[in-house]
Amino acid sequence: MASVSGYTSLPGWLLRRVAGMVLTMLTVSFLVFAVLELNIDDVAVKVLGQFSTVDQRQAWLQENGYNAPFLLRYLRWLGEFITGHWGTSTYYREDVLTLILPRLGASGILAGAALLAIVPVGLLMGIIAGVREGSAVDRLVSVFAIVTTSIPEFASAVFLTALFVFWLGWLPGVSTMADGFHLRELILPVSVLTLYSAGYIARMTRSSMVDVMQSPYIRTARLKGNSMRRVILHHALRNALITPVTVIMLQIPWLLSGVIVVEVFFAYQGFGTLLYQAALNTDIDLIEACTMVSVAVVVFTQVGSDLLYAWLNPRMSLRALGRSSGVR
Repeated sequence: MASVSGYTSLPGWLLRRVAGMVLTMLTVSFLVFAVLELNIDDVAVKVLGQFSTVDQRQAWLQENGYNAPFLLRYLRWLGEFITGHWGTSTYYREDVLTLILPRLGASGILAGAALLAIVPVGLLMGIIAGVREGSAVDRLVSVFAIVTTSIPEFASAVFLTALFVFWLGWLPGVSTMADGFHLRELILPVSVLTLYSAGYIARMTRSSMVDVMQSPYIRTARLKGNSMRRVILHHALRNALITPVTVIMLQIPWLLSGVIVVEVFFAYQGFGTLLYQAALNTDIDLIEACTMVSVAVVVFTQVGSDLLYAWLNPRMSLRALGRSSGVR
């Protein structure tokens, strides 16, 4: 594909997006490294503990190269990070990369299961409400969406646990997967995430659907005798999905690192719980690695969102997408 809408070529656009991604990740990495490792005495205390002696801290700093200039230490850390040497967790006493990979897989399973529920439910509710604007179904969907998105995840988790664990006794109260993978242990975490996100997607889809259904080309399609089903599926749906697709893509980084409350509540051993434990125990290497993984997920999903946006709306050129994303 040489160009989109006769504008910027796809390889050139991707090159600029990759450059923007690299710049973003470098900026974040520098800021994170500065916040966590600028004060070397504080680093030694966090690693060795507050009861360590001054001599022990100085010896540890000398041994690990912390007496070098800050910029040199940052470049050395960046080089090691790029080559896969992410350090050792002071809390878990394990290699950080080895520790993160299975947690990412666990969160990927949870996020994937949640998306399989969130996307169909949210889109279906939004489409039905948008097509029947002003009806009882539209008002019901709107109320449901507002209520569910207004309730924080921990409140939904408490309510669903009280209902399905303590009262009905249908589901387990934790999702540790201690004895291997169990689908039943995913039901409550996925339900909490679905309640919170599906309503938001439904509202975005409903708003977009209402605008599309009022467009002149939709009225023309109706006047030509097309059935409502054909009008929705062949004419309205593709344009109506432009905004919801962007929202759905933004759910991916949120599901990866923003579900800390859900994972901690249900004792789910995923990336969110790992990030929580790293922050709670001031595990420097682990915090740095988790932050960089989160940033990578955000920037890659942003590119994916732009590509889907261009596919759904061919009138939008990649050049315009680059300008809207801040890429020059």
